[in-house]
Amino acid sequence: MAIYTDIAGELFTGKKGTVPPGVQRESFSSGDITVTRVRVLQDGLRRPKGRYVTVELPDFSRIDDRSERYIGAVATEIEALIPKKGAVLVAGLGNPAVTADSLGPRTAEQIFVTRHFGAAFAQDMPALRPVASVSLGVEGKTGLSAPERLRPLVEKLEFKAVICVDALCTSSPGRLGCTVQVSDTGIQPGAGLGSCSGELSQKTLGVPVIAVGVPTVMDAGECCPGSRGLVVTPREIEPVVRRAVSVVSLAVNRALQKTLSAAELRFLLS
Repeated sequence: MAIYTDIAGELFTGKKGTVPPGVQRESFSSGDITVTRVRVLQDGLRRPKGRYVTVELPDFSRIDDRSERYIGAVATEIEALIPKKGAVLVAGLGNPAVTADSLGPRTAEQIFVTRHFGAAFAQDMPALRPVASVSLGVEGKTGLSAPERLRPLVEKLEFKAVICVDALCTSSPGRLGCTVQVSDTGIQPGAGLGSCSGELSQKTLGVPVIAVGVPTVMDAGECCPGSRGLVVTPREIEPVVRRAVSVVSLAVNRALQKTLSAAELRFLLS
C-alpha cells in the first residue's frame, strides 16, 4: 500500500523522474522560509489540475507566531489564489475534540468576520472585505457532509470564494507541524484518514475553493512498515496546533483584509 500524503511537493519533489510532463515546479528560500510552487497543468496525474504552494517555516511548537515575516509569507500565497473582490466564506474543517484534527475549527474562531457590519459601515470602511466564518464539525455528528452544509450558504449568500482550512497528512516527518500548504483545487475532508466526506471544489460549490492546511499527522507506514491504516502525530501536538492556528488565521485575515497589519488584526480579535 502506497504511503499517503496531502502535500503535492512530496509527490513532485524535483528529483529526477518525479516531475512528469504537465507539471511545473519551482522553489526558493528567504532566510528560514522556503516556498515551493507546484502547478499541475493537465488531468490524469497524481493530483488534480491546479496550483499547490507549500510554505516551510520553523517548527510551529517553537515559532514566533506573531512574526510579520511568517504571516506575510503565507498570506501572500493565499492572496494570489483568491478573487480580488467579493464576499468570502472561511470554513473550518475537522474535529475540535481531537487536537491533531482541530486546526480548521480553531482557525475559524479567529477569523475577522465583517459581513454582518452592514451597508452603512461598508460605506465608512470600503477597504474592508465582507467575510464570514463557519465551523462545519464532522459528518458523524451532524449527519451532513461538508458540501451539503456549504453549498446552500454559497448559493444563498452569494459568496465569491470559499477558503477551507483543515489538518493535512504528510509522508515526511520533517514536514509535521512546520509547513503550510495552499492550493486552488479544493479539498476532500478526511481523505488522508480514510473518512472522506465529500469533495469541496469549484465543481461542487460553484465558486473558487482555496484549501489551506498544516500537516499534523503522518502515515505510519513511512516509519513503521506494515502499520497499514495508522497515522502518527507529534507528542507536543498542542503547542504545534495552537501556534499553527495563530499563523494560519492571521495569514487568512491578512490576505482578505490587505489594509490591516497582523498587529491590528490581533488587536481587533482580542
